[in-house]
Amino acid sequence: MGKSSLLLSLSLCVWTTYAQAASVAVKNIRMWPAPDNTRLVFDMSGPVEHTLFKLHQPERIVIDLKNASLQTGLSHLDYSNSYVKAIRHARRNGSDTRVVLDLNNGVRPKSFVLKPQREYGHRLVIDLHDESESRPAKTIKRLPPANKPRDVLIAIDAGHGGEDPGAIGRRGTREKDVVYRIARKLEQLISKERGMKPIMVRRGDYFVPLKRRVEIARQQNADLFISIHADAYKKSQARGSSVYILSEGNASSDAARFLADSENNSDMIGGVSLDDKDDLTKMVLFDMAQNVTIEDSHNLAKSVLKGLQGVTHLHKHHVEQAGFRVLRAPEIPSILVETAFISNPREERNLRSPAHQSKLARAILNGVRVYFRQHAPKGTLLAQANRKHRISTGETLSEIAQRYQVSVANIKRLNGLRTNVLRIGQVLQIPYTTGS
Repeated sequence: MGKSSLLLSLSLCVWTTYAQAASVAVKNIRMWPAPDNTRLVFDMSGPVEHTLFKLHQPERIVIDLKNASLQTGLSHLDYSNSYVKAIRHARRNGSDTRVVLDLNNGVRPKSFVLKPQREYGHRLVIDLHDESESRPAKTIKRLPPANKPRDVLIAIDAGHGGEDPGAIGRRGTREKDVVYRIARKLEQLISKERGMKPIMVRRGDYFVPLKRRVEIARQQNADLFISIHADAYKKSQARGSSVYILSEGNASSDAARFLADSENNSDMIGGVSLDDKDDLTKMVLFDMAQNVTIEDSHNLAKSVLKGLQGVTHLHKHHVEQAGFRVLRAPEIPSILVETAFISNPREERNLRSPAHQSKLARAILNGVRVYFRQHAPKGTLLAQANRKHRISTGETLSEIAQRYQVSVANIKRLNGLRTNVLRIGQVLQIPYTTGS
C-alpha cells in the first residue's frame, strides 16, 4: 500500500470512529437577538448532555456537547444587534464538540434543553442576558409634574415571535408575522392620538415568555394591555374576530378553551426553562381589585368588539372568557384580540393584506377611544378632555374656571359660548389646558 493510500485509510478510520461515537448531531443553530437578551437554539438530532462555563479577558462562553458533532455551517448567522460577535467550534476528546461564543460584553448565561414540540425536535437553548441586569426591573412610578396631566399608556402585545411562530396558515403565513404588522400599525395610530402613548411589548422577531409580557406592561405602568393574535382552529370553516378577557373559572365556550390552551402553550413552543415555570397564578390573587380589573377589561373588550364589527365578520357577538395566561396582570385592564382564524383560507388571505391589517388596527383604536370616554384614568389628558360640568343655580363662568384651574376664555371657546350667560342644567365641556 502506498504512503498516500495509507494516510487516506487512516483518515477514514479516524473519521468513522468519530462519527460512530458522535451519536448526536447539531443539525442547525439559530439566533434571536432581543433588546435585553440574545437566544441561541441548537437543533439536535436527539437529547444531548452539555456543560457551559464563562471565560474572561476576552469575554467568552464555552459550551461542551458530549458525543455530538456539528453538521451545519455558521455562515447564515447574523450577529448584528446581538451579544455575540463570533462563534467558533472544534472537536474535543475525539467524540465531543466544543462551541465557543465570542462576546461583545459580559453576559449572564443560562442553558436548558427542550423535548420535541410540534415542528421542533430536541433543542438546546442558550439565553444570554446582560450581566448588569441580574435583578428584575422595578416598576416605574408615574410622577407627572404638578398640575400637568399625563398620557394614557397602552401596552401592545404582538403574540408569539422568534422560536414560536404561532399558528400557520395553508399558504405558510405565520401568525407571529401578521400580528406584529397589525401591532405596529396600531402603535403608529396611537402615537398620533393626543393623550395616548403606545408601548410595544416586543419590537422584533424574538420570543418573549408569557409571564415576561405581563411584567413588561406592569413595569411600564400601562393603563391597558392589548394582546393581538390570529390563531388556528381544528375546523377550517371557523372564521371571524373575537375579543377575550380573563376567566377566573371555566371558559365561555369550547372554542375559547381550545384557543386559550393553544396560546398558553406558547411557552412550551418558544422555550422556557423549567426554573422559570413558577405558576403565574401564585402572583395573582383574585381579590376585589382583580374583580374590578376584569370588569374594566370587559368594558374595553365590548368597545373593541364593536369597533371590529364595522370591518370584519365577528366569530361571536359577545365578549368571550378563558384562562389566557397573558391576561393575568392584576391591575391592568387586559384583552386578547383574535383578529381572524389563520386556518381559514379566506381570512389568511385578508391577514396578508396591508390594507386589511390597517383596518383591523384602526378598529381596535376606535374601541379604545370609546372605552376612554367613560374610563379615562384620573390625572390623564383624556380624563380632562372628558370632564363635564352641569350648571347649578348661582354658578358663574369665573367660579367654574377657578374650580377646574382653566381660563374662562378656554371654556367659552370649547363650548362655543359668545357670552358669560349660563342656564341651569346646561352641561359644559371642561378643556385640557390649564391657565389662560
